[in-house]
This record gives sequence, C-alpha cells and structure tokens, in this order.
Amino acid sequence: MTTTVQKTVERMSNRTHDAIIDQLRACKTPEEILEFEKWFNSNSKGIPLYSVICDLLKNRSISRATASKWFEALLQDRDNKLNKLNI
Repeated sequence: MTTTVQKTVERMSNRTHDAIIDQLRACKTPEEILEFEKWFNSNSKGIPLYSVICDLLKNRSISRATASKWFEALLQDRDNKLNKLNI
C-alpha cells in the first residue's frame, strides 16, 4: 500500500533529491540539521523531511551512516520535546 506522501516523495526529481542531500550534508551540527528540517517542513507542501530521508535511503542515494546521523538529530529533538511535555 502506497500513501500520498510516498507517492509525492517518489515524484521528486533527482535534482531535488540531490539538492536536499547537499543541504543536509552541509549541516555540521544537529542544530543546523534541525534548522534545515524546520525550513524544509514549512516549504515542502506537507512532505516531512524524515519521509524524504527514508526515500533517499531506500533508493540508496545516501548511506546508512549518513541517514542515521540525520535521523539521530531529528529523533533526539523529538525526544527532548516529548520529555519537556511530560514534566
């Protein structure tokens, strides 16, 4: 079963994927990754950055190590936000 987000991500051009990869690789700190995520999610018409990263990983456009670095920053931020809500 394919969702609307998956179909939209799959329709992104290779140039778009390459630009996203370049932008994320330029991020040297988790804070920069989070800043890019914030910008991307507000400009991507409902496609979350994590879905794009999953697609890039699935298509072998990025390495597992690269994806894990990006996911770690995104997930740590979400964990921090959830922990603040549970206080």
